[in-house]
Amino acid sequence: MAPAGVLALAAALLSWTLLGLLLPGLRRALPDHPNARSSHRRVTPRGGGVVFALVGSAGALLLGLRLPALCLPLALVGLLDDRRSLPPGPRLAAQLATALLLVGLSPLGQSPWLALLLALAATALINLVNFMDGLDGLVAGCLVVWLAAAAWGGQPALWPLVGALLGFLPWNWSPARVFMGDAGSTFLGAVLASAVLAAPGWRESLPLLLVALPLLGDAGVCLLRRLRAGHRLWQAHRLHLYQRLQQAGWSHRRVAGLYSAATAALALAWRLGGWPWLLALAAAVLLLGAWLERCVAVPFDPPPSVSATLSPPG
Repeated sequence: MAPAGVLALAAALLSWTLLGLLLPGLRRALPDHPNARSSHRRVTPRGGGVVFALVGSAGALLLGLRLPALCLPLALVGLLDDRRSLPPGPRLAAQLATALLLVGLSPLGQSPWLALLLALAATALINLVNFMDGLDGLVAGCLVVWLAAAAWGGQPALWPLVGALLGFLPWNWSPARVFMGDAGSTFLGAVLASAVLAAPGWRESLPLLLVALPLLGDAGVCLLRRLRAGHRLWQAHRLHLYQRLQQAGWSHRRVAGLYSAATAALALAWRLGGWPWLLALAAAVLLLGAWLERCVAVPFDPPPSVSATLSPPG
């Protein structure tokens, strides 16, 4: 087995073991109490994402590679947010600083204006992934597939994180015993952005975004619809398609399984068929989303006018 494969297996075992050991402490220090906007119904600890962030980053460093260790500061800021609920300003500042660092190391940012645009886009990607962390196993399931596709596509530094996230997934799958929290979701969003930026050119980076279509498409469309409706974007809500499918009676496992399977299909289309297969399947995923929106999910309605945090729990 190649060194990256050995590290991925070791990272999976280490991540799974560490979460089991840390779970009692997370229950005491970082309990997530259900509220009107929650998708869970029992107190569940959050912050578990810091485990796969640390394990995956350490494995990458053993391979002599900085990705995803460059995104670790966001995991630590996210852990602090899970503990103390930081205001949006410091969180966005940390995300933008990370994005600027990643763009500075990217071959894509060849001019100051393009670099600034890419940094803003990377910050948006971080938040889009964070917004999708609202159902058991959803982000972890999709991102473990996406990271494996990116690693397979020429970014071996991601293999230890694939393993670490696989070790986390059994604890996060429905019914979840631990949530990744902002410590995990913002870190994964930054890793996604960094992997896209680390691609040697646009022809290699754009397919990575298309493979993430189930997550990014849901988050992006919901954001645009809320902007059009005049909603306050910093308020939490339950208007994403994945949330409205769950409200329509779908289980956490069914929703997470569908999104993860769609991500896997896009990844296989990209790696085995190239652009023609990827574009065709991306169109099919969009059509499926439109059908689910129209025929299955509960309607898209304005959120109640109550103050809430920026991102939904879960």
